[in-house]
Amino acid sequence: MILRYSKLFRTGVAAIAILANAAMAPANAFCGFYVAQADAKLFNQSSKVVLARDGEQTAITMASDFEGDVKEFAVVVPVPTFIERKQIGVVEPKTIDHLDKYTAPRLVEYHDADPCAPVVVAARAMPAAPMMAGAVYEMARRNYGVTLEASYDVAEYDVLILSAQESDGLTRWLTDNNYRIPQGADAVLGSYIRQGMRFFVAKVNVERMKNIGNGTLRPLQVRYQSPKFMVPLRLGTVNARGPQDLIIYALTRSGRIEAANYRTVKIPSDIDVPLYVKDEFGPFYKALFERAVARENMQAVFVEYAWDMAWCDPCAADPMSNKELVELGARWIGSDDDTAFSLRRGAAGANAFVTRLHVRYDAKSFPEDIVFAETKDRSNFQGRYVQRHPWRGEASCAAAKTYRDSLAARFATQATDLAQLTGWSRSEIVAKMDKSGETVTK
Repeated sequence: MILRYSKLFRTGVAAIAILANAAMAPANAFCGFYVAQADAKLFNQSSKVVLARDGEQTAITMASDFEGDVKEFAVVVPVPTFIERKQIGVVEPKTIDHLDKYTAPRLVEYHDADPCAPVVVAARAMPAAPMMAGAVYEMARRNYGVTLEASYDVAEYDVLILSAQESDGLTRWLTDNNYRIPQGADAVLGSYIRQGMRFFVAKVNVERMKNIGNGTLRPLQVRYQSPKFMVPLRLGTVNARGPQDLIIYALTRSGRIEAANYRTVKIPSDIDVPLYVKDEFGPFYKALFERAVARENMQAVFVEYAWDMAWCDPCAADPMSNKELVELGARWIGSDDDTAFSLRRGAAGANAFVTRLHVRYDAKSFPEDIVFAETKDRSNFQGRYVQRHPWRGEASCAAAKTYRDSLAARFATQATDLAQLTGWSRSEIVAKMDKSGETVTK
């Protein structure tokens, strides 16, 4: 996509240029009490995109972090095929915000049991989870080598579907029509033209936006049939100021998705952290992610969440409803009633699996668009961090002494692990732990 305004989609989809069953909880279910989450708002210069994939049918929903005068909003997205009006829509921002919260890395807490009390193990079951005038068309074709294939009114947006013979003509057309094209865009546009891709161009119609009475720009959704399953990152790198973050939420029937042309790596997870991290969870996860990116030389796509939509453990937000999932493109569900997949109600849920991927990239580290592959892997994973409150009550049995003696080593391990995960100073970590009653003696 091409941004007319510098904050438009400042990243990945910012790039995107702007674009393109029941289960039983396993015996080792995570459980725990959810206390904090690290959602997309943690990361500056970030974009969100939702992909719903069913066979060769893809729905792409693009959420902008745009700030400023809506007259400055414009987006150009490469798409693999001609787009009809019925294939375009808008999505309510709160739906994507809900999905973001639902899949965000989370902090959970446990409380150690009385070391003198007998251990009781209980099993627990979980629900399974109008066309433009001919003269205008001819002028564009003759003067620029650009074909204006269609124009549509879509809610608060004016949308054009373009094809082009060469990047120079397309760049001139965009420039002459008041799209500010960053230097270096020609080469990237040319690569999409050679692939036979078309361009989805959208601007805000201010008057129509006022008449609709909508105060915010809603995410645009485009649905199409194509064997290509990808996110076009490269246009977003042309005018980027440094690395950008893209968070991808993928909904499929089959299972987890992964990058086919870059390494896919799970974010470090299931790690015990000191109690004070509860008040610093945002900075903690940001530091952890940056450290993980550095280890992979900013050349990996990170899995932050992969789970059957029918259940969650622990839930960082209420489960998504059928209506929300269908709105995001998971139309294979077959029902868009507003019944949530409530664990409390024991609903079986729909055949939908969600993968949350997080990528930090620039033109050097990600020279190609990300191509995705669906897998049959439905195993569950989440970015999950655990704080364990020590037992502070009365206890005088032999096991109590052994338990208390073990705490110093446990605290020391947490301090070391936290320093390695984040790059934070271990001595500063130890000092903060001491203030919260977790004294590290070695």
